[in-house]
Amino acid sequence: MRSQKHTKKKRRAGWAGLLLLLSSLLPASLALAQPAPADGMPHGGGDGEWTMAARDHAGTRFSPLAEITSANAAKLQPAFTFSTGVVRGHEAAPLVVGGTMYIVGPYPNTLFALDLAKPGAPLKWKFEPRPEAGSQGVACCDQVNRGAAYADGRIFFNTLDNQTLAVDAASGAELWRAKLGDIRSGETMTMAPLVVRNKVLVGNSGGEFGVRGWLAALDAATGKTVWRAWSTGPDSDVLIGPQFKPFYAQDRGKDLGVSSWPPEAWKIGGGNAWGWISYDPELDLVYYGTGNPGPWNPEQRPGDNRWTAGIFARRPDTGEAVWFYQFSPHDLHDYDGVNENILVDAEVGGKPRKVLVHPDRNGHVYLLDRASGEVLSARPFVKVTTSLGVDLQTGRLRQDPAREPKVGKTIRGICPASPGGKDWQPSAYSPRTRLVYIPHQNLCQDSQSSQVSYIAGTPYVGTDARMYAGPGGQRGRFTAWDPAAGKAAWTKEENFPVWSGALATAGDVVFYGTMDGWFKALDAHTGALLWQYRTDSGIIGQPVSYRGPDGRQYVAVLSGVGGWAGAVVSGDLDARDGTAALGFANAMRDLPAATRKGGKLYAFKLPD
Repeated sequence: MRSQKHTKKKRRAGWAGLLLLLSSLLPASLALAQPAPADGMPHGGGDGEWTMAARDHAGTRFSPLAEITSANAAKLQPAFTFSTGVVRGHEAAPLVVGGTMYIVGPYPNTLFALDLAKPGAPLKWKFEPRPEAGSQGVACCDQVNRGAAYADGRIFFNTLDNQTLAVDAASGAELWRAKLGDIRSGETMTMAPLVVRNKVLVGNSGGEFGVRGWLAALDAATGKTVWRAWSTGPDSDVLIGPQFKPFYAQDRGKDLGVSSWPPEAWKIGGGNAWGWISYDPELDLVYYGTGNPGPWNPEQRPGDNRWTAGIFARRPDTGEAVWFYQFSPHDLHDYDGVNENILVDAEVGGKPRKVLVHPDRNGHVYLLDRASGEVLSARPFVKVTTSLGVDLQTGRLRQDPAREPKVGKTIRGICPASPGGKDWQPSAYSPRTRLVYIPHQNLCQDSQSSQVSYIAGTPYVGTDARMYAGPGGQRGRFTAWDPAAGKAAWTKEENFPVWSGALATAGDVVFYGTMDGWFKALDAHTGALLWQYRTDSGIIGQPVSYRGPDGRQYVAVLSGVGGWAGAVVSGDLDARDGTAALGFANAMRDLPAATRKGGKLYAFKLPD
C-alpha cells in the first residue's frame, strides 16, 4: 500500500510532465461516394494546391494528383528540405498556394514562406508573431501547432498564447491579430483554422486546466469576433435556440449545459474545440467535436456533462446550433470528441444520404447522418473494454461499469487508453478505393482517480494513469477501414503509435509517418509497402501532396517528434516516471533510443 507522501510525490511528477507538454452492423447497402466540393470551388482551391490542413472542407485529405502510383512510388527521392530551427513537436500540414509553400511551426509559431519556383525552395520571407513565453508552461501535450489556412490572399493561423493572425500571403505583412483567450487560466490554442466564406473558425485548448471550451468565428477581413459558441453553460452561451433539433431525446431540454453538471462545475468543465472542423455547403453546416470534460476524475462531475465529448452542427454565419450528438456521455477516460469528421455522400438502404465518418477516441468508427445527427453505425476498430457498444435506439454509448474509475481504486485493463483508439492524428479518405485510412494507436492503461481542486492555470486532472501496449504488443497501427463492410480492409502494425496524419492520392498510394522517423508509401488497395525513407526525427506531421511550378507531383511532410505521444523526447521527460505525460511516458520508454528531436520539412518527387 502506497504512503500518502509517496502518492503526492507521484502526482507532482505527473503534473510536472503535464506542464512540460502538458455496436452495431453497418447497412450492407452503404456505398461511399465522391465528397461534394466544399464551397463551389475545386477541392483545395485547385487540383495541385493544398490551401487548408485537410485540403478540402469535407476533410478528405485526398489529392487528385496521380503521377505517383503504386508502380513507381519506389523511385521517390528527396527533392529539398527546410529546417524550421525549432525542436518541439511538428504536427502541422504545410500549405501550397501557387508557387509558394507556407509552414507554421510549434512555439514560437513562426510562419515561413518558401519559393517553390526556385531550386531548393529558398525562404521568401518569415513572419514572427512573438507569442507570450508563459504560454509554454501551460501547453498540454507539447507546444504544437496543427497548421494554417489560406483564403483570399491571406494566411490565417493561431499562436500558442491564444491569438489568431492574418498575414498577407505575398509579402508576409501582418494584416490583423485577435486576442481570444488568457494563458493565466491555462488556455492555449493549437488547432488549425478553417475558413468558411468570409469567416475564420477557431477554437481553444486547455481541458486539463479546467478551461471552458468554445468555438469562435472571426471576420476574415478585420479579425473581429462575429460569434462565440461555448461548449458548456446556458443555452444562450452555447447558441442553442429554436432551430436546435438533436436527433436523440436525451439532448433535448432547456439549459442542459448547466443541469447536466454539478452546480457551477460547467464553468471549469472543458469541452474545448481544439480539433478539426468540416463544412457542408449544401446543408450550410459546420461540424466540429468538443473535448473531454474536466476534471478527468468522473466522480467530481456526476451527470452527462453536456456539451462535451461530442459533435456540434452549426450555421457558420450565426453559430446557431442545429444538432448535437455526444459520443461519450459523462466521459470516464478522457475520450475527447475532437477527431476529424469526413463528409461523404452515401447510399444507405437504397437511399442516398449525406453522412459523416468519425473515428472516435472511444474506439468506435461512427457513421452519422450529417443532416440530423442520427447514428447509422458504430463499430470498434481497436480492442474496447471500456464499453459494450452503442445502442442505436438511444444513440448512447453503453459504458462498462467494471472499468469506471473510482477514487482510491486502481482500474486495470482500460482499452483504449486515454489517447483513445486514435487521437488528433487525422485520417484520409479515397473516393477511388472507398476506404478511410486511419493512423492510430493500440494502447491500454491502468489508472487511479483522486480528488483534485481547481486553481486557475494549474493542472485539473485527478487521475494517475500508466499506459502500455495493447493486444499483440504493437503500439501503433495504420488501418484501411471499409465502411461498407464495417471492418478493416487491411492493417499495418507499427512499433510506436502512428501519431502522424494520413494522405490518400489518386495514384492509389497512401502516405504516413512513424514516430521513429520513417515516411512510408503504401498501396491503397492492399497495404503493401511500396517505399520508405528515414528522416532525422520522428514524424507526427500531416503529409500533403501538390503540383510544383515544374508541373511535377510532390509529397511533403514535417518531421520533428513530440506531441503527447512524443513528449518523453521533446519535453526531456524522465521515462522512468510512468505517470509522466499523464501516463504516456510509461508506454514510450524506448522512444528516446529510437529517435531524436528535430524540426525539418522534407519534400519528395519522382526522378526527372
